[in-house]
Amino acid sequence: MKLIFASGRWLFILSFFLYTGLHFGLPEAGAEMIPSFFPARIFLNYATGVLVTAFIISCLIGKYDQLASLLMALYVLLTIFFIHIPRAADNTNDMLNIFRNIMVIGALLMYAKAFAKDRFLA
Repeated sequence: MKLIFASGRWLFILSFFLYTGLHFGLPEAGAEMIPSFFPARIFLNYATGVLVTAFIISCLIGKYDQLASLLMALYVLLTIFFIHIPRAADNTNDMLNIFRNIMVIGALLMYAKAFAKDRFLA
């Protein structure tokens, strides 16, 4: 049972690889989600992929992982406000993404408290 519970940490971190795959594999689709008032949307899409990859690496090696988790939670919160809330009135999927992202924020903050090795902020 301990092995099953311990695998949750790794499944959580590695699930973000799927997210980066979308940023690098389908950059136009990711850029379309970014509001039009942001400049260089393709660049922002790739930059987001790089930053999420940095989060993954930080958590895997245990360096600045608490800070990375907090910053990732901030990023997810910003996506709620800049991407999903404006689109939620016309798109049911974005309403679901708001709820899902709130859960992800909670999980990121729990990870920062319970699993982060480098207590940069503590």
